[in-house]
Amino acid sequence: MAVVWVVVGGFAAVAVVAFGVVVRRGRRTGEIGSDARAAGRDAHGRQQRYEAERHGDQGDTWQRGREAG
Repeated sequence: MAVVWVVVGGFAAVAVVAFGVVVRRGRRTGEIGSDARAAGRDAHGRQQRYEAERHGDQGDTWQRGREAG
């Protein structure tokens, strides 16, 4: 039974050390998840541009149909 506790303790120690390394790296680079926020802003900007272009294209199509009639 003592061997089981030693193994479980070893796994727990490795998990704690890995967590500490990840947190330290996150603080060193500025902020954890900062790349995710930048990617979100980029995706939102692309979506806005796409919607604006699509809206303009639909307006041109409507105007062409109106002039033909």
